[in-house]
Amino acid sequence: ECPGKEGTGGRKRNLTLLRSKLYLGQRRRTEPVVESTTTAGDHGNLRRSQSDRTEYSQKLQEKMAPQAVSSTPATPLQEEEEEEEVRRRMMARRVKIIAELLQTEKDYISDLDLCIKEVIQPLRNMQIARFDVDGLFSNVELVHQLSSKLLSLLEEATTDVEPPMQIIGEVFLQIKGPLEDTYKIYCYHHDDAHTMLEYYEKDEELKQHLRDCVQSLK
Repeated sequence: ECPGKEGTGGRKRNLTLLRSKLYLGQRRRTEPVVESTTTAGDHGNLRRSQSDRTEYSQKLQEKMAPQAVSSTPATPLQEEEEEEEVRRRMMARRVKIIAELLQTEKDYISDLDLCIKEVIQPLRNMQIARFDVDGLFSNVELVHQLSSKLLSLLEEATTDVEPPMQIIGEVFLQIKGPLEDTYKIYCYHHDDAHTMLEYYEKDEELKQHLRDCVQSLK
């Protein structure tokens, strides 16, 4: 057991404690200054942030205020005029749609009519044994008849009838059943007709007949 060594160790510990106390004392003296500076900066930022929000709120209120002041309630007369204008625009649009529907149906019937007169009938008249005209064109003639009937009903519902009284929906409900039956047959045979056409186009003689019909259409 060496007392000298203990004294030396104790002095070292005392020296270390003394340094720690001096460091803490300096830190206590400097920290309030740093904290006050930081706090003041934070308060400044906070005040600026609150000021920005207040300014933004004021600008927003100023922007909205003229609308609130100028937006006076519409009078019954103004509301009626606005509603009437909306009705006029909707009716004008409806008239255009009905006119387009009629014109589209007319063009479709014209195409079918040309197909029957310039293609189907001439091919039938040729009486080519290996050419199945009815299989190729299915029930196109029945489609033509039904489309003509539809156009007739549409014209009847719109001719000399004021636009608000043109009830064309009833026309489609009336002809719904025949339309479904007719196009069901046409659609059912469509793929077979396409396959048949590809086969005929491989036969030069039949292909030439088809070309003559197309040229006649042109």
